[in-house]
Amino acid sequence: MCGPASEQPMKWIKLFNSRQAALDKIADHQPRLVAVGEQQICLVRQGDSFYAVSNRCTHNGESLSKGKVNFANEIVCPWHGYQFNLKTGREYQQRSADLETFPIKIEPDGVYIAL
Repeated sequence: MCGPASEQPMKWIKLFNSRQAALDKIADHQPRLVAVGEQQICLVRQGDSFYAVSNRCTHNGESLSKGKVNFANEIVCPWHGYQFNLKTGREYQQRSADLETFPIKIEPDGVYIAL
């Protein structure tokens, strides 16, 4: 009998060498495309917090890093206005599949993302 498929453990990858470097490079409320290996990530800073979601809108594939962040902590797709919660990846009206979200951690030696 086969058991459930085992998930691979998350791998933490350093994005920035320090918190200050991340704050300097990522403008507040301005989505930024970050390539991590084969993965394209939309990285957003809101104040001192960072959020990472997959860069492709699940509706029509547009790059979310070309979008904007609204008052409700959502990334808004520039093509058709689909709105995805940065914490959960859920589309506001559930018209499209959720985005994949990626944990971010800030350590004394840098800022990391888990893939």
